[in-house]
Amino acid sequence: MTRVGIGYDSHRFASGRPLVLGGVTIPHSQGLTGHSDADAVAHALADAMLGALGLGDIGRLFPDSDPAHKDADSMLLLAEVARRVRASGWALQQADITVVAEVPKLAPHAAAMQTRLAQVLGAEGSAVSIKAKTNEGMGFIGRGEGIAVFAVATLVPAR
Repeated sequence: MTRVGIGYDSHRFASGRPLVLGGVTIPHSQGLTGHSDADAVAHALADAMLGALGLGDIGRLFPDSDPAHKDADSMLLLAEVARRVRASGWALQQADITVVAEVPKLAPHAAAMQTRLAQVLGAEGSAVSIKAKTNEGMGFIGRGEGIAVFAVATLVPAR
């Protein structure tokens, strides 16, 4: 048996914050707005994993109304999601993530994000795929106002 979940997240750019994606700080003049560190990659992946188990989304598990999650490290949130996946008797088989951003260029950082995510999830590096795309100048992403992330996670019974 296999379970598949899809996740999505998007955030606006904001001054005065670091840009953190996939647990990696990326050089850029702006970061992303959010209650936590706004790591949209981690959030989309967490949603995909939670969705595969029918457990809702990251907002249900770590609500932005809870001050305990203010500026939280999203890698810690993702680690808790991975722990819950394992506790439910499942294991991550594979994750495929697409980051849509006009700026900055993310391809040079994809391998570092892949490595960091795999470490947090306790998975092999090849189990996590990161791709970066632009929006060809269209919409809020094309205007450089923010980014969006899509993630798919495949879970299998733990051995």
